[in-house]
Amino acid sequence: MTTQTLYGLHAVRGLLERDPARVKKLRVAAGRADPKVVQLLELAQRSGCVVQRVDPKIFERELAGAVHQGVVAEIEPMKAWTDEDLIAAIAAAQDPLVLVLDGVQDPHNLGACLRTADACGAMAVVVPRDRAAQVNATVRKVAAGAAETTPVVQVTNLARSLKLLQAAGLWIVGADAAGDKMAREVDLKGPIALVMGAEGTGMRQLTRQGCDHLVRLPQLGAVESLNVSVATGMLLYEALRQRGHA
Repeated sequence: MTTQTLYGLHAVRGLLERDPARVKKLRVAAGRADPKVVQLLELAQRSGCVVQRVDPKIFERELAGAVHQGVVAEIEPMKAWTDEDLIAAIAAAQDPLVLVLDGVQDPHNLGACLRTADACGAMAVVVPRDRAAQVNATVRKVAAGAAETTPVVQVTNLARSLKLLQAAGLWIVGADAAGDKMAREVDLKGPIALVMGAEGTGMRQLTRQGCDHLVRLPQLGAVESLNVSVATGMLLYEALRQRGHA
């Protein structure tokens, strides 16, 4: 199986703590011996992971200036989920929470959304296969390990997938600046899919039509819309609050 690259102290440490068997090789910049790196090396040693010390210039050449913090791992990818996998997981869960991203383009935004989804207990993140950011090294770095624990479901037809989620018992709640209710006014405690639109353009018309509720977030300033990853965090934490965890 082809390995993938994961870099950054927090992201690599998170995977070593949660699923160490997937870390096949760890490369650390020569000369780094600070406490965080020492802890990382101890985790790698306990898991039996191969560790190499390398010239930091190698990372700069390979990663084109990315903020790798002198830590790069080759990892086994997490198994991709299909629609069928997601529906099966929903059937086995109590009050499942799913995040749907309708065409988020920026890998940094996708990574931030994954990180918040993980923190709020979302079972999966659904994204379109086309015209949307996909999980890559940048996403994994920003997600700080969440991309290795929160399944991403790539779908070819998002409108069809929303119908499948509805058939599985989920209420579809879309975030829209023109929503007729505030997020706090809609029940987010049960089986829910939260839908966020793309940067700038928001949800596509077919996606909007597939929602049971359209909700808006409180805004007092002059800016027309929030960054999608910020809005995602606000809506997920509203769901968390309603569920009694915040």
